[in-house]
Amino acid sequence: QVQLVESGGGLVQPGGSLRLSCAASGTIRRIDVMGWYRQAPGKQRELVATIISGGTTNYADSVQGRFTVSRDNAENTVFLQMNSLKPEDTAVYYCNVQGRLPFLRPFNTWGQGTQVTVSS
Repeated sequence: QVQLVESGGGLVQPGGSLRLSCAASGTIRRIDVMGWYRQAPGKQRELVATIISGGTTNYADSVQGRFTVSRDNAENTVFLQMNSLKPEDTAVYYCNVQGRLPFLRPFNTWGQGTQVTVSS
């Protein structure tokens, strides 16, 4: 099985920055996609950013130019650098990792979520 441990959430003022981390562990053969999603109160979970094994990234329009997703393949860790944060970025942020276990069994695992609150 695959376990994800997220860290880095918290309270920040508008215009501030936070960096989220998500480390994957377990018997992982290969990681294909690592990403971040968020869910605000009363809203559906939405994509924030993803990064595939080759390094190609994808961002939601609402965070383009402010957030940067990156990964450390050697440590099976994905990061989300969030700059110029706005109150509307307030949400629980979830890490998602997809890939293959031994014998190429697929996995799709979610982190426990970390709260990000942007408020003065």
